[in-house]
Amino acid sequence: MSNKTPVTSPFLPPLEEFVPYLQQIWDNKWLTNNGPFHQQLEAELAAYLGVEHLSLFANGTLALVTALQALRIGGEVITTPYTFAATSHSLLWNGIKPVFVDIDPSTCNLDPDRIEEAITPATTAILPVHCYGIPCNVERIERIADTYGLKVIYDAAHAFGVRQNGSSILQHGDLSILSFHATKVFNTFEGGAIVCPDAKIKQRIDYLKNFGFANEVTIVAPGINGKMNEVSAAMGLLQLRHIDAALGARATIFQRYAKGLAEIPSLKLIHPPSDVAWNHAYCPVLVSEDYPLSRDELYELLKSQDILARRYFYPLISSFPMYRGLPSAAPARLAHAAHIAEQIICLPIFPTIAPEEVGRVIGILHQPLTKQASSQ
Repeated sequence: MSNKTPVTSPFLPPLEEFVPYLQQIWDNKWLTNNGPFHQQLEAELAAYLGVEHLSLFANGTLALVTALQALRIGGEVITTPYTFAATSHSLLWNGIKPVFVDIDPSTCNLDPDRIEEAITPATTAILPVHCYGIPCNVERIERIADTYGLKVIYDAAHAFGVRQNGSSILQHGDLSILSFHATKVFNTFEGGAIVCPDAKIKQRIDYLKNFGFANEVTIVAPGINGKMNEVSAAMGLLQLRHIDAALGARATIFQRYAKGLAEIPSLKLIHPPSDVAWNHAYCPVLVSEDYPLSRDELYELLKSQDILARRYFYPLISSFPMYRGLPSAAPARLAHAAHIAEQIICLPIFPTIAPEEVGRVIGILHQPLTKQASSQ
């Protein structure tokens, strides 16, 4: 087993708790196609998350691709360059032109002012990301969408369980997309979901993720195979039994980092607003010019001591070959996103990381300052 400390590690409940679920699957031989665990997980997740309807998927990327199909989005869609590749790739897979706009450096989310400036007659939707699980300015985005008649699909891959002013952040927009990948706070090995406001759109989504079948012989849409299997759904049901404890552990770890970094003003933790009940999905830190090392030098220092921090999100999506030719991908248009991408580093955070290992990470972050002080 590796002695390296990863940026994240999947939470796995005790194996003996999972065996009874597997036994049920073996007994009834229902492995996929809207099985009993699939149906149960949809209901229990909707209740836990405080949403009306939810459709499970094999992964979050298929959920994104299908959400765009479900709302019949085309033309141009405004989105962020500061995200994981799946966000904008889902647009290309649907033949949609991404239009990148800059972010608000305080939240790392789409800047509403930049959104409005980018709207053209070809714009049909906005695809924002709740980056690090920190909510977008949903009220401003909703007003812009209403004014211009645009759809809003939130990439909420980081935002499982996040609430603002007591309400689920997933209630905003026309649709919200979740990821249950192994790296997320809630995982089903691989998985995802579309959160939707009414039964009618959920029915269309359910058709689309199952080849378009409305019944045994009738196909009503050009669907794909996006269904979640019963083993993943069973894992999700078991994860729900432990999720509050896992989120609590993440919060404790984050606070330990916050205390340790309070003495290093040149390393700035990104926090959500005070009205947000956060899931502590990430531990993002901005490395300022006043720190003795550059971000990349700090990354290499941590790596040399077996701490596998990550530069989420670097490089920008807009710099990838399939996007860099777009007018909206010009670096001058994305100054805040480019600056943050050069400063960001995410520290290890997961429920089972040992407190002494968090302390060791903090100690490594102090090393360049101690060395600098001793040389003066």
